[in-house]
Amino acid sequence: MPKAPPLELVPPPALPTREQAEDAVRTLIRWAGDDPTREGLIDTPSRVARAYQEFFAGYTEDPVEVLARTFAEVEGYDEIVLLKDIRIESHCEHHMVPIIGRAHVAYLPDHRVVGISKLARVVELYARRLQIQEKLTAQVADAIYDVLKPRGVGVVIEADHGCMTTRGVHQPGVSMVTRRLLGCFREDPVRREFLAMIGH
Repeated sequence: MPKAPPLELVPPPALPTREQAEDAVRTLIRWAGDDPTREGLIDTPSRVARAYQEFFAGYTEDPVEVLARTFAEVEGYDEIVLLKDIRIESHCEHHMVPIIGRAHVAYLPDHRVVGISKLARVVELYARRLQIQEKLTAQVADAIYDVLKPRGVGVVIEADHGCMTTRGVHQPGVSMVTRRLLGCFREDPVRREFLAMIGH
């Protein structure tokens, strides 16, 4: 029987150039009904491209690297570590409008802890991608659980969605709440303690 030819790895498609991105913005401005060459809009494509680099910077970061450095000198600390009210600024992958909210991230260490700024960075890293809130919640929890190997992780996100407030059903003031509990956070009394600590 003849051997199958080896599989060829297909490289990922090249990113568009900055000029292509700016041309796309000009097209959208024209499609909206305005003139991208008028004075107030002449620099808008460049500004939008720079804004997109900031909005979606999370694609260039690795959560494993962010969480890699941990500390073992904790004097036997074995209670919940909780970082509350981490601001979230993300964008809905369905309409590319803002998702604004806050995250509560907790874990129960198993001999090692990570710097608290790293928890906030992991949230920001995933938020700065096109997202849905359910996926964002799962990604943050899974990354912490997989890299730190704690006894448990809890993540709760509360956010307002521009696709609900500025278009479609136009329902301002509506918040979405999602949570992911892993390890011992799925069981009482740890679950109850965590939810009480964040006021849920």
